[in-house]
Amino acid sequence: MQKSFIIALISIVFVNCKQSNNAQQQDEKEKIIVLEKTKASEVEAIMNFLASDELNGRDTGSEGLEKAAQFVEKEFKEYGIAPYFETYRNTFDAKGVETYNIVGYLKGTDTSLENEFIIIGAHIDHIGTATMVGDDIIANGANDNAAGSTAVISLAKQFSKSKSNKRSILFVLFGAEERGLLGSAHLAKVLKEKNMDLYAMVNFEMIGVPLNDASYKAYLTGYEFSNMANKINEYVDAKLIGYLPKAKEFDLFRRSDNYPFYEQFNVPCQTISTFDFTNYDYYHHVDDEVAEMNFEFMATLINHCAPAIAKMTNTPTKEIKLN
Repeated sequence: MQKSFIIALISIVFVNCKQSNNAQQQDEKEKIIVLEKTKASEVEAIMNFLASDELNGRDTGSEGLEKAAQFVEKEFKEYGIAPYFETYRNTFDAKGVETYNIVGYLKGTDTSLENEFIIIGAHIDHIGTATMVGDDIIANGANDNAAGSTAVISLAKQFSKSKSNKRSILFVLFGAEERGLLGSAHLAKVLKEKNMDLYAMVNFEMIGVPLNDASYKAYLTGYEFSNMANKINEYVDAKLIGYLPKAKEFDLFRRSDNYPFYEQFNVPCQTISTFDFTNYDYYHHVDDEVAEMNFEFMATLINHCAPAIAKMTNTPTKEIKLN
């Protein structure tokens, strides 16, 4: 009788522990995907500032770029995103002009994974001015790349509030992209010299308008180089990321800020974009204005990407790999 009672008691304890463990695992799973969604109105507010005439096209070394940088630093500080270096600025020389990357840091919550990093990036600079149309000479750079910068700022806010990232994240706004990927090349070299354990880099470029006639919301440059697109789609259980043949034809993989990180670290480093060569006529044009942007679409894309990135930060092993 006593022996049977002890066996029954042990069984109950085992079942309760198992149920508790399963509940805990479920809670952790839910924590990964519960992120505060970015509103279209928030996207619009950020875009209205970054692509305003006041910033005069955000050219490298300009007062307008400085205003953009101060805006990002204020946002990061408000969200609790720390500087990765002594300040948010990672200063470098851009062919004789002093400029900077803006680098925010959100430490991972898991001591066994916090030394592994994911970089979320976009370039914040633009070309300043372009061929005059009417009396307008300011190349505001709304789609290129205030749009990508807005995604990074918005994701920084989401993750800082959720505190759900087991791996550490760098949120980076690159300088001097328009002068030859100089900012990303500089930072990639600096981080490589620091022996950073980089898991992956996700870059955002020209996401202001939807693709034409596509079954997916965005494409990934270098689609064939890794399993990143497939894993993102798996993580969100949807066809979020697809393959754009034009991206390969024009070698876009090597033409944005993901590429210097791929060169230095030889890990998946790729760009999410929606510019498909048919859906936007104002590349490096003075009409690349906020009025041309689709804020509802941008917010939807950001909110679809967020849980995929959250999953990247939380998997026990590095599931995203080069092919």
